[in-house]
Amino acid sequence: MTAPLLLMVSLLSCGAWRGIAQDDPVARLSDDDLGHGERIYKAQCALCHGIDGAGGTGSSLQRPVLPRARDNKALYEVIRDGVKGRMPGSWLSESETWQVAGYVRSLGQVGAGDIPGDASQGQRIYEAKGCAGCHIISGEGGSLGPDLTTIGDRRGPRYLRESLVEPGTTLPDGLLLIAAMTEEGEEIRGLRINEDVFSIQLRDAANRFHSLRKTTLRELHREFGKTLMPSYRESLPPQELDDLTAYLASLRRNR
Repeated sequence: MTAPLLLMVSLLSCGAWRGIAQDDPVARLSDDDLGHGERIYKAQCALCHGIDGAGGTGSSLQRPVLPRARDNKALYEVIRDGVKGRMPGSWLSESETWQVAGYVRSLGQVGAGDIPGDASQGQRIYEAKGCAGCHIISGEGGSLGPDLTTIGDRRGPRYLRESLVEPGTTLPDGLLLIAAMTEEGEEIRGLRINEDVFSIQLRDAANRFHSLRKTTLRELHREFGKTLMPSYRESLPPQELDDLTAYLASLRRNR
């Protein structure tokens, strides 16, 4: 290739890159911008998504492709507007929102890292403990607890392990345990399925459905921070907890 032609190709390539950068503010962020985005993230986002983006009550961000934000414009809009019923919108300026978006994209290049434990052994523990009686994986199992089919995409390893030893502290939003006593003295304890001014619907540990009129109840208690799921802190040794955590973390869309 001649020198003039090589120079022309080089100039065209640089021009193409400038066009991409102009269309995508994330591509124009400096190291200082990303540092500011990191500080905002740790102050406002890490509580749900984890200090390193590995997930918590919010989804893991250590993925190159985020289902709700497949490009940077969509990511900007999610940070700005939030996700209805799941994540609030922000009061950040436009430039700060782009800075956070850039930092979140950098988390997607980190990767989930090594998780202690043997996922295949964890699957055997999952089956032996009868977890499928309450949870669904790939369409199989019970419906009392949350669907775990892609739990590894939505929750980080620390959150998953905590849910095994202290399940009451990691309850999904909207999941509430109710204790009721009827006029006849029958005690009913289950997860709230629906509630209005006059009635409440529950599903108990045996997966039985109860629809109760509030005026016919002697007592009705909302047991915040409690769950029907047992703690495995004492019943599983640390290695088996690691194995079960590794199995749950492996449940992803691309597994």
